[in-house]
Amino acid sequence: MNANHLVLALTLIVSRAAEAADWPHWLGPDRDLTWREAGLVESFPEGGPKVLWRVPVANGYSGPSVVGDRVFLSDYVIESGVVDDRPGTRTVLTGQERVRAFDAATGKELWTHAYECPLNVSFPNGPRTTPAADGEFVWSLGAEGHLVCLRAADGSLVWKKELKKEYRRDESPFWGYAHHPVIHGDLLYCLPGGEGTAVVALNKRTGAEVWRASSADDPGYAPPVVVRRGGRDLLIAWHPEALCGLDAATGKELWSVPFTPGYGMSIMAPAVGGDHVFVGAIIKKSMLVKLSPDGSAATLEWNGTPKQGLSPKNATPLVWDGHLYGCDADGDLRFASLESGERLWSSDEPLGGKSPNSGTFFMVRLTEAKAGAPNHVLATEQGDLVLAHLSPEGYKEVSRARILEPTTPGMGRPVVWSHPAFARQCVFLRNDRELVCVSLARKP
Repeated sequence: MNANHLVLALTLIVSRAAEAADWPHWLGPDRDLTWREAGLVESFPEGGPKVLWRVPVANGYSGPSVVGDRVFLSDYVIESGVVDDRPGTRTVLTGQERVRAFDAATGKELWTHAYECPLNVSFPNGPRTTPAADGEFVWSLGAEGHLVCLRAADGSLVWKKELKKEYRRDESPFWGYAHHPVIHGDLLYCLPGGEGTAVVALNKRTGAEVWRASSADDPGYAPPVVVRRGGRDLLIAWHPEALCGLDAATGKELWSVPFTPGYGMSIMAPAVGGDHVFVGAIIKKSMLVKLSPDGSAATLEWNGTPKQGLSPKNATPLVWDGHLYGCDADGDLRFASLESGERLWSSDEPLGGKSPNSGTFFMVRLTEAKAGAPNHVLATEQGDLVLAHLSPEGYKEVSRARILEPTTPGMGRPVVWSHPAFARQCVFLRNDRELVCVSLARKP
């Protein structure tokens, strides 16, 4: 290896390490629910992990994102109305939706961008989506379709759109706009729904529409994913009528496989493992398709039976090493073969031996775990942080600590339904009262 090649290799290694230290959007740097930092604890000390800071926030399901020395979060300040957690009911609230930035080291608030935003959705607790950031800009989608691009340095507005008005919808989706903004190259992908506008690509710097594609009456709630196949980028989007593949640059639809979740609840991001793509939803529905080598076609591998695969509700499952695993709609952790969908085991331990309606936990895989050590971190709807070891043999819990109090009304019980961020050897979690930074560094 000559000197130039060595410098390039070292640059790539350093760049990758810096990227892994961030959590710039929902599901992590590579959108695969994987935390690649080293030097993390293998068990919690007595009294739990060290809390570095706590800061007040308002209502919302939005998870935090972390880029460099900044944490970004959306929330909602209620001015009138009461959050109603009865399914099947729209509730009207008035208040301000906000996008906020905090210092990652101290929690100090750096700026807030706010706008008036009446809500008329079911479970109207505020914004659902995690802001996406790249160091220069931050993009956020609110519960009523307010899409904004802000400067990360000071929160100043670059551009804004209202998806509901732009794409002529009478009302927002029943559970609000919930598909997280996906940034890839110069484009931002979103799912407004409608005739010819099921999937839309915008210029991320200007908000100008670049292309529109496919049709679906309702947009659903699932963010698309981008994968590289056959020398081009393939955008995989799931709306309540089908899983489809599009050329990410042009929007040309390459394939579509029908798949209809109950109540239009396409929520999880399509989970990609090798040449396979999995989607699942209520009520006890799941599907696996196989991509052609160049991504131009997809064939159905299996349609899940009630006891096959898993049927996520609030959380996207992981695909790793030929297995599929994650939180099912009843709160159990399922572990299944990706190829066949056969369930190898199931556990109700993550939620403390309970299987409540819409029971929820979020988890990430640790790539730097030693053999036999905890290889996953879970954040539960009860506000617990859990270190656990998962394998084809089963679930083994190592440490558990209560970090937050559940504060959001959810199916008759208080819950935390917000996906954490994992960055800087820390976990960033929020409820409707506070944003918390917890160190998982082996030597804090």
